[in-house]
Amino acid sequence: MKNRIKTKMIKILSGNRATRLTVQVADTQRKREKGLMFVGKLPENEGMLFVFSEKIYGGFWMKDTFIPLSIAFLDSDGKILKILDMVPCKEEKCPIYNPGLFYRYAIEVNLGWFEKNQIKEGDYVKLD
Repeated sequence: MKNRIKTKMIKILSGNRATRLTVQVADTQRKREKGLMFVGKLPENEGMLFVFSEKIYGGFWMKDTFIPLSIAFLDSDGKILKILDMVPCKEEKCPIYNPGLFYRYAIEVNLGWFEKNQIKEGDYVKLD
């Protein structure tokens, strides 16, 4: 069962509000590479948390991803540095969604979820 993906509840702090989100934790290379590929539907308040062992620079792509997503890139303290919207890609060459900065975590959710919940760059995610 070592490849089974675990889930956890996180809180996103925006002003005086705390928004809960249930995330699948992608904390291995294999889980990060698969991400939300081939997922047909993502429940409203669920997403995926990508955990990297150190800060990285680079982006995500949407190859074989069937649903449009929004992604937040976070620093080591859980601060949201950048939020981008991403669309599915069925082609061989898919665009890379790069925040243009180093980050330690990323969270993918349904397209527009951050905006709908008034979550913005500069807000914090409580990961523990």
